Amino acid sequence: MVSIPAAAMPSAPPKPSSATRRAVHPVDELLPLQKLAAYGFQHVLAFYAGAVLVPILVANALGLTEAQLVHLINADLFTCGIASLIQAVGFGRGRWRFGIRLPLLQGVAFTAVSPMIAIGTAAIARGGQPVDGLLAIYGSVIVAGLFTIAAAPFFARLIRYFPPVVTGSIILVIGVALIPVAAGDITFGAIVGQNGFYVDPATGSNVSQTAPLDYAVRNPGLLLKNLAYAFGTLAVVLLVQRFSRGFLQTVAVLIGLVAGTTVSLVLGDTSLAGAAAAPWFAVVTPLSFGVPTFSVTAVASMAVVMLINMIETTGDSYATGEIVGKRIRADDIAAAIRADGLATTLGGLFNSFPYTAFAENVGLVRLTGVRSRWVVAAAGAVMIVLGLLPKTGSAVASIPHPVLGGAALALFAAVAVAGVQTLQKVDFTDHRNGIVVGTTVGMAGLVTAFGSIATAFPHWARIFFGSGITLGAITAILLNLLFFHTGGRGPGVAGRPGARLTTLDQVNAMGAEEFDQTFSRVFHGQTWLLERCREQGPFADVVELRGAFQNALLSSSDEEQLSLLRSFPELASADDVGHTYALDHAANGIDAVDNEVYADIGALTGAYRERFGFPLIVCARDVEHYERVVASGWSRMANSPVAERVFALMEAIRIFNHRFDDTIADANPIAATRQQLATEL
Repeated sequence: MVSIPAAAMPSAPPKPSSATRRAVHPVDELLPLQKLAAYGFQHVLAFYAGAVLVPILVANALGLTEAQLVHLINADLFTCGIASLIQAVGFGRGRWRFGIRLPLLQGVAFTAVSPMIAIGTAAIARGGQPVDGLLAIYGSVIVAGLFTIAAAPFFARLIRYFPPVVTGSIILVIGVALIPVAAGDITFGAIVGQNGFYVDPATGSNVSQTAPLDYAVRNPGLLLKNLAYAFGTLAVVLLVQRFSRGFLQTVAVLIGLVAGTTVSLVLGDTSLAGAAAAPWFAVVTPLSFGVPTFSVTAVASMAVVMLINMIETTGDSYATGEIVGKRIRADDIAAAIRADGLATTLGGLFNSFPYTAFAENVGLVRLTGVRSRWVVAAAGAVMIVLGLLPKTGSAVASIPHPVLGGAALALFAAVAVAGVQTLQKVDFTDHRNGIVVGTTVGMAGLVTAFGSIATAFPHWARIFFGSGITLGAITAILLNLLFFHTGGRGPGVAGRPGARLTTLDQVNAMGAEEFDQTFSRVFHGQTWLLERCREQGPFADVVELRGAFQNALLSSSDEEQLSLLRSFPELASADDVGHTYALDHAANGIDAVDNEVYADIGALTGAYRERFGFPLIVCARDVEHYERVVASGWSRMANSPVAERVFALMEAIRIFNHRFDDTIADANPIAATRQQLATEL
């Protein structure tokens, strides 16, 4: 039996220095004023078109005057700024904490458009005026915001149902579902139908959700010009990112938007006449259209909208946390949802609409690498100013749609990349995870490609089928519940993807042959290990079963331990095909490394076996980059054979523990307790 030398024992970690304790996370870093202004304005430009679209759609559907529409846009921008400050800066503590304190910008929820139009037109149909429709909308928005604040802590408790396979899928479909938004900007005015809805090519407004879908090219010359602006803007963004450094690289999107707009102005394709005619100053006053009215049906409809927004905010929060390197906990989700609720209530009071996290700007955070939440706070301040200065807002609104669309292509795709990054944590050797991700992407892609299928459903159901993000999020959550939280009896302790899990009672009733067959893949068929573990049964629980394997391994002789270590194949060798250890590394991406790194791994493992008499053993779950495996492996060549055998044995135990966790699945009390504690912290 190997005893660990004192020299090999890990020393106590050094206490952090005062400088380390005072280190500021990039999220909380307060940048110089000039950088905050530039970065914040960049966020506003990327966000502006989406921010004003909802008021335009609602105003057109209700038949509001142009003056009323201008007031709605000003109120929307003003409240967007307040909502973003609440989310990024935050206030309060504990159960009364509002705002996740991440660079998460707030905007009007697109999921609320159809329900709000239905609420408003229903009020008009009862004999009211267009303003009466607005007041009915505002009443439902105010109550739905209060409902969201109350529901936040209860929704946050469901965080354990959002493992990486769910959050990664949601983030991925958010990015994919946003691509048609960019496409709609690029083809603006040249293609009749956009994103599943009929769009008036003269105004660009959504005039009907029931009109026949038609993607006919109305103006080929205009489409070609739009594509030139879009691709030109995208090219500027990419070239700045490639060839610049420092500050310029982080404002690449802003440079691209300015360049595209400047060219459009020079060529006469953009006019600032609207900005010249707009007033300099306008005051946003609460309840300027009158006292809101309240309807149980309208409130219930808007509450459903906010439930959907909670799911999307959760996905956006995880996406942002992944990008900026912040762990997202249950209380963070609750704080983010409370901020949505408070902003929504303020929206109803300040003549605006429901608010939620804007996924569009999550991509900008990833693309620029600027993680400070104070940048979003600066963007919020800019939006408040725009809401009070209509002339400035009109100038920003003059940015051509194709220019916005070209920049958005890079931004929205960056969100999808964040989803892929999250999905790297998922074990796809378990077929259930593949089903969850594949079906989620399929359902979201269906609605994203053909949004008009929502018209086949009753009005109350269209909110679920009118958005690829909404349907994708619901699909991911329900499939995770179906495949990982339902079925089975007793604690499952063994099995493979596609096979029925074996319960603890079944293990205790197994004969020697069945026991060895069940656990052979976990422990490389080491019969002596399986036999000693089997002799310790029956087992009271899965903890005792795991302990039996660990005790048998650690109490074994030197010869038995060497036999176990030699049962591992060499990485990157011809004899590792089909071996469980090789499959672990294949799932972690070793086959995707370039040829040079793969050759380095082969050279290392050959030299390692020659020196120590057993292969280099590396736990695949702990590998982030195989280049580091090569560097670490060569440094280990300086160890003594005894010390290296200890390290190899510990690595093997980690591998077996991961496999044991996989076979136990959700019935593993250790994993369940760990997950519960992480949720509560």
